[in-house]
Amino acid sequence: MMKHNYLTVMLVSLASIVSCSDASNANNVKKNERYYQTKMCKQLKGKIEHVLFDKTRVDCLTSEYAIEVDWAKKWAEGIGQALYYAQVTGKKPGVALIASTSTQDQRYLKRLKKVADKFNIKIIVIAKE
Repeated sequence: MMKHNYLTVMLVSLASIVSCSDASNANNVKKNERYYQTKMCKQLKGKIEHVLFDKTRVDCLTSEYAIEVDWAKKWAEGIGQALYYAQVTGKKPGVALIASTSTQDQRYLKRLKKVADKFNIKIIVIAKE
C-alpha cells in the first residue's frame, strides 16, 4: 500500500502524469519504447528525436525540457542522457520512465527520484500498457 501511495504522491507533486492509453490501440500488442515516446511527446507538444550536433538524439525536446524516455529498469542511463541533452540544448533535464505498478519498477522510480531531487531533473512517469 505504501508503495502505491508514494507513486501517487510523486506523480501528483510533479504534475507530470502521462497517460498513453488509446482506444484505437486497445489490443494486447506489446508496445515498444518508440510508441510511448511518440505518444508522450505529442501530448507535450514537443519535437520527437531531435538530432544534436554530435548525432545523438533527444527523445523529446519541448520548449522547456530535453527529455529522455526509457524503461524503468534503465533509470540510471536516462539520468545521464537527460543531463547531457539539457547541457547541449540549454533546456532543463527530464526523464520519462515507462513503468508499471510492479514492486521492481517502483524501486527504480524511487532511485530516480533521489537523484532527480538533487539535480533538478523533471520526472515523467508513463503508465506501461
